Amino acid sequence: MPVGTPDAAPYDAVLLLSFGGPEKPDDVLPFLQNVTRGRGIPDERLKEVGEHYYSFGGKSPINDQNRALLAALRESFAEAGLELPIYWGNRNWAPYLTDTLREMAADGIQRAVVIVTAAYPSYSGCRQYRENLEDAARDVPNAPRLDKLRHYANHPGFVGSFVEATADALSTLPEGSAVAYVTHSIPNAMNDTSGPDGNGYVDWHLDVAAEIDAELERRTGQSRRTDLVYCSRSGPPQMPWLEPDVNDHLEALAAEGVPGVAVVPIGFVSDHMEVIYDLDTEAAATAEKLRLPMARAATPGTDERFVTMLRDLVVERAAAERGEQPERPCVGKLGAAWDDCRHDCCPALRRPARPSAVKESA
Repeated sequence: MPVGTPDAAPYDAVLLLSFGGPEKPDDVLPFLQNVTRGRGIPDERLKEVGEHYYSFGGKSPINDQNRALLAALRESFAEAGLELPIYWGNRNWAPYLTDTLREMAADGIQRAVVIVTAAYPSYSGCRQYRENLEDAARDVPNAPRLDKLRHYANHPGFVGSFVEATADALSTLPEGSAVAYVTHSIPNAMNDTSGPDGNGYVDWHLDVAAEIDAELERRTGQSRRTDLVYCSRSGPPQMPWLEPDVNDHLEALAAEGVPGVAVVPIGFVSDHMEVIYDLDTEAAATAEKLRLPMARAATPGTDERFVTMLRDLVVERAAAERGEQPERPCVGKLGAAWDDCRHDCCPALRRPARPSAVKESA
């Protein structure tokens, strides 16, 4: 191995694990059936939700974004001398996770580190993916051992990309504009049990937002109004979900006479459907109706800081698995996330946490 080349042992592969999305109109209903399997949601309701996809030609942007991220990761790994194959599997659409694990097993992969395209602790953003890994590994003979990377929302590479994106958005708006940090809403009860001690989903978002605020104030010498708001609420109306909705928040800002707003999707790693529909389409229409200037900040996507962060996290986890004590970069008050989730953290709402194919702590 050349001097200075990062060491990835004991891993012999990387798995990029994501949500998945339809690629054409005929995929939309089957995809939504996969997403909601076991919830008893009728096809008529799914077809209504599917209109979000049909308005974009029946194709979600997420798969192409993952292809771009794969290409960027492979290039970054090669530049660093990390000779690891990078595989890609999805929870809800092709390439399905089980098929990817079969491919990895056939290729002789014995141990892989898993990058999940969700940055924060919660059932839907962590535990559910871990359950997916368990299900797929159980169905694949000789499936590789899998270790999931730590949550990375408070890593400088993730936060730094949003600092620049927020600054760019604010530069197009009137002086004194506010910032609305946006993430996917989840049931209140899911947030209550997220992370090792509960409320992790909201706490992590607030910590990330505070770091972006602090850096922007340091640069400009100005403080501004900032809020954490939510999009993409679903589920029965009697179940409380995190609020306020981004559209309700825009109405409140307009009523208060705020001159403009930068909408910053800190809950998303790329321009998922929730971003291009809920923010670029629906929220933008609300802002236009209110005559409220709005600019949407970019997501990390394939930003070099984000890609390098993911590569560095693989190297960091490999060093930890070798018994070393690597540096664990993070910003904010919460500290670096844990490598191994507790066996009972982030459970599903109506049942205990299930076993995971990845290592857990007591």
